[in-house]
Amino acid sequence: MNEPTIVIDDLHVTYKVVVAGSSGSRVGGAGERGGLRGRLSRARMRGMREVRALQGVSFVAYEGEAIGVVGRNGSGKSTLLRALAGLEAPSRGQVYAQGRPALLGVNAALIPELSGERNVILGALAIGLKPKEVRERYDEIVAFADIGEFIDLPMRTYSSGMGARLRFAIASQTNQRVLLIDEALATGDSEFRERSEARISELRERAGTVFLVTHTLAEIERSCTRCLWIDDGLLRMDGDVTEVLDAYRADTKSGRAGGLGRMGRAGRLGRGANRAGD
Repeated sequence: MNEPTIVIDDLHVTYKVVVAGSSGSRVGGAGERGGLRGRLSRARMRGMREVRALQGVSFVAYEGEAIGVVGRNGSGKSTLLRALAGLEAPSRGQVYAQGRPALLGVNAALIPELSGERNVILGALAIGLKPKEVRERYDEIVAFADIGEFIDLPMRTYSSGMGARLRFAIASQTNQRVLLIDEALATGDSEFRERSEARISELRERAGTVFLVTHTLAEIERSCTRCLWIDDGLLRMDGDVTEVLDAYRADTKSGRAGGLGRMGRAGRLGRGANRAGD
């Protein structure tokens, strides 16, 4: 058995949001309660609502694994990655990690007003590379991103695809043992996706752990060795990629929420995973 890199124990993440009301709930005239002050006052009157983004998620990830994470929009996938990266504090439960996981596009925090060249340097330093390593890997990063002459222009002039490729090129240079990728491979042409998948394989061979969140299930089939299905904040399944994706596709096609019932809610508990909270 390989060494654990991530242990998630009964993880809950709860947000508090302002409950939206209709414009007819406004008290007073525009002069009295207009502008920001009026909006804040009305927000206070409407109260707060708790959103349970993750509810009792538990699993263990190991060296060498590439783990796909699937689920509908709003299911809690991105919240899970942010919690793994230490960017969301658990409401309850614990996250244990070897080192600090690198969340693609967040740890490599790029600055729109600076050129691509400057962002490569700053982003590479931000993910933990030493200045000498940045110099040694600069040409490789630029070549991998494939943005040509735009490397000398401010990032605000880049398309969303160019920015995503540059972020991936930087973040995938990380020395950290756990890499978290959120929808990174959905951007770009087939050639770039192939290079991205090859890079993920390289990271796995370096005894790291990769998490990939994407709606493109074929990428998980090609790149991952294990799959988690998150639904409404619950871990519904955890195990073999083909088995989990077949169940997820069937549930999505049927249009049912929670189509697997209690068995699915508990998940298929492979590789040291524990039950999702009831």
